[in-house]
Amino acid sequence: MGKHNLSLITLLARFVCILSPDTNSQKTGPIEVILPTYIMKPSQDEKFYPSKVKEVAEQVLKEEIDGANIDESFMKEWAENSEEMEALTKDIADRIKIQCRTSLKMPRYKLIVQVTIGQNKDQGVHIASRCLWDTSTDNYASCQYKNSHIWASAIVFGMYTE
Repeated sequence: MGKHNLSLITLLARFVCILSPDTNSQKTGPIEVILPTYIMKPSQDEKFYPSKVKEVAEQVLKEEIDGANIDESFMKEWAENSEEMEALTKDIADRIKIQCRTSLKMPRYKLIVQVTIGQNKDQGVHIASRCLWDTSTDNYASCQYKNSHIWASAIVFGMYTE
C-alpha cells in the first residue's frame, strides 16, 4: 500500500464508531490498523537462483582447496590430518554461506551448506539428500571440484523464511 492509501485508512478509522460489546452505547475513537508484517513470497530480485549460488560455491571451493597447499606428503598422512581437513571443510562451508549472503540479495532465505571432501584414489562416490520444502520458493545448488589429490562437493540449500 502506498502512503496515500495508508493515510486514507487511518483517517477513516478515526471517524468510525464502534459498538461496545458489553453495552449499547457508542464509543468513538481511533481504530488501530495493523498491517501484515510478513512477506509470503520473495520479490523477483530476492529469489534463490541456483545458477548464481553455484558460481559462488565453485569459486570458493577452488580458491580454498587450491590455497590449502595439499600435496603428496599431506595425502600420505591423510588419517593424521583429519582435524585439518575438518577445519578446512567448515571454513569452506562458512565462506560459501558468507559469500552468498554478501554477493547475492537473499535476506529472507535460510542457507544450509553441506561440504564433503575426500581423498582422490579412483573411487566412486554418490552424495544424495532429501528435503521437504515449498517448490515455488525453495531450491538448492550443488557443485564439485576435483584436483589430482582430493575431490570436494558442496550443496547449498536455500529455504525461504516467512
